[in-house]
Amino acid sequence: MNEFSGKAALVAGTTGIGRAIALRLASGGARTMACGIDAKANAALYAEAAARSLQIEVEFCDVAQPASVDRVVAAATERLGGIDILVNAAAIHPFGNVLETDPETWNRCMAINVGGVYLLARAAIPAMKKRGGGSIINLASVQGYACQTGVAAYATSKGAILSLTRALALDHAADGIRVNSISPGSVGTPMLATSAAHFAPELTVEAAFARFGGAHPLGRIGTPEEIAEVAAFLASDRAAFCTGADYLVDGGLLARLGVQ
Repeated sequence: MNEFSGKAALVAGTTGIGRAIALRLASGGARTMACGIDAKANAALYAEAAARSLQIEVEFCDVAQPASVDRVVAAATERLGGIDILVNAAAIHPFGNVLETDPETWNRCMAINVGGVYLLARAAIPAMKKRGGGSIINLASVQGYACQTGVAAYATSKGAILSLTRALALDHAADGIRVNSISPGSVGTPMLATSAAHFAPELTVEAAFARFGGAHPLGRIGTPEEIAEVAAFLASDRAAFCTGADYLVDGGLLARLGVQ
């Protein structure tokens, strides 16, 4: 299936959901560049793409740094021929309430999780306008709606992404740019493994994932590939009338009341 033939995609994030989305877009025919700060993850994605005969360029990028973002957007614009699809999946997940979260950690979380979306959109939108429009997909979270204890910075950053998504959608609708977000529930990623070690240190990762999955009405955690399919829909012309919205992909998590 080559639904993205002739399209160019830039994906921020080379692990977990970002990795899966980059592979999905490339498998659909998009000229794809992925970027991230983790050199090992970058190399692993490049090797996986090559093994699957997918053309994915991989670049280093610190999404919290304007110069780094500007450099990778310029590289994508030059080497891919423009940018039609932008996916913002780069994030960190610090733990702690506000008393436990020092200012440096708080500011770093906001700079990456929210500032990265701002910087990449700011740099990429002019290139998208030259192509006549495009699609921006931001990775938010169910934690932007309802959250655990001890995730103050992360939950705040994801709530901000929901608002920024709406603002971008309204401000650039006339440019033909659609902007949506995805709010996953628990998904089997390296980030969730870190959460498992923090919230359930007495369990193996597999056992913790099973416990997390039990909180979802579907009875399991999601996969990065399932999130990537929703991203592919939002990036495609099938979603031509979709903008300014958030899409819950949470196995029914937020549909359930806490009381039984």
